[in-house]
Amino acid sequence: MSSVLRSAGVLAIVIAGVALAPVAASAQTAPATKTATPAVTFAKDIAPIFQKSCQGCHRPGQMAPMSLLTYQDVRPWAKSIKQKVQERQMPPWGIDPHVGLQSFKNDPSLRDDEIEKIAKWVDSGAPMGNLTDMPKPREWDDSDRWHIGKPDVIVTSPPHKVPAEAADWWGSYYVTTGLTEDRYIKAIESKPGKTAVVHHLLTYAVDADVSGDSNGDDSSGDAGEFLNEFAVGKNGDLFPEGTGRLLKAVSKIKFDMHYSSIDHEVTDRPMVGFKFYPKGYEPPNKVVRLNWASLGDLDLPVGEANARSDGYTVINHNFRLMTYLPHMHIRGKRQCIELIYPTTGRVEPINCFNFNFMWQNVFQYDLDSQPLIPAGTILHVINYHDNSAGNRLNPDPKNWVGFGQRTVDDMAIAMGEGMKLTDEQFQQAVKERQQKQKQQNGRSQ
Repeated sequence: MSSVLRSAGVLAIVIAGVALAPVAASAQTAPATKTATPAVTFAKDIAPIFQKSCQGCHRPGQMAPMSLLTYQDVRPWAKSIKQKVQERQMPPWGIDPHVGLQSFKNDPSLRDDEIEKIAKWVDSGAPMGNLTDMPKPREWDDSDRWHIGKPDVIVTSPPHKVPAEAADWWGSYYVTTGLTEDRYIKAIESKPGKTAVVHHLLTYAVDADVSGDSNGDDSSGDAGEFLNEFAVGKNGDLFPEGTGRLLKAVSKIKFDMHYSSIDHEVTDRPMVGFKFYPKGYEPPNKVVRLNWASLGDLDLPVGEANARSDGYTVINHNFRLMTYLPHMHIRGKRQCIELIYPTTGRVEPINCFNFNFMWQNVFQYDLDSQPLIPAGTILHVINYHDNSAGNRLNPDPKNWVGFGQRTVDDMAIAMGEGMKLTDEQFQQAVKERQQKQKQQNGRSQ
């Protein structure tokens, strides 16, 4: 018998010994040889993870502080990377992986096994490995081009100068569209002129009488209807044929900016581009933006690390939820949403979002996970704020805080984008969802 077969025989005896206590190995049996655990290396194991989830921000010309393209780039930061990924601070995402839906189009987060692999790599000395194992470098879309195609209308923000050294800047600019009549949007894309200094960019449609300054305040207190966002890897929204959003001619575009300085002065002029359906055409399916369960009366006591507030909204139409955007300010900590269904009163958790003011994520549900909400359902929004000294972003933990437009005030807003459905469309969507789930369950068995 070969040594390999002898080892296999011993292993079988050991396994049997666990299940059947009387069995033991004989003295003549050779000891089992331990199978060496393959080393975790950058080239074979870590580089593919960084390509998927890190290099979108961490590469030259983008706003992250260092590049993670090569082993030489990564090696000095290995211990810090391990800490950040284990604490789930990076990549910035915020979805609680233990609550509700987990299928999103724009999810950069790491799986548990990927985090474990990074930790093992760092703990073993962060070896490079064999260069022949390195994946082909990832090719990135040209950030200067319009990914939705040539826009019909481009609205450009005033120039903003970002100094070489300065604190992060949050603020808003308001620009008229130049439209003379209402138009339905077929595709939309927001993009900065200089991505290296733009942490994120959000665009909104606001009423024409809204005025504001460059400090993020507006006189009406109206945040507007969310249009689109720029974040690394986001290339615009193209609505399915026959589906669109209305942009009123009287609207202004609100550019909500977060700038971060780099090592030299940069002037940025962000833009938003629109592709419209033909004049006079009204798509049969409307994409709508809703501002749900927003609280205008917040009570954040001094020193309270988990100040809770609850909002409720009755959804009067059948609705397909496509995207979700929680909005708070610097004391925002967590927001959870759940559905309370009509008639039965059954409660279904949808998601919990660990909020980070530095990263304004818009969560885009996969088609097969988009919540299908029947008319009469109550959307329950649960908000948590941290007004304690333990919140490193808190500018003044000694003061009570309430609702307000300034960054030093706070908010509790739940926004969603989706489509209203007729009873027939809703029933058909539910039927298709059930059929897909049956097919998936059949394949998994």
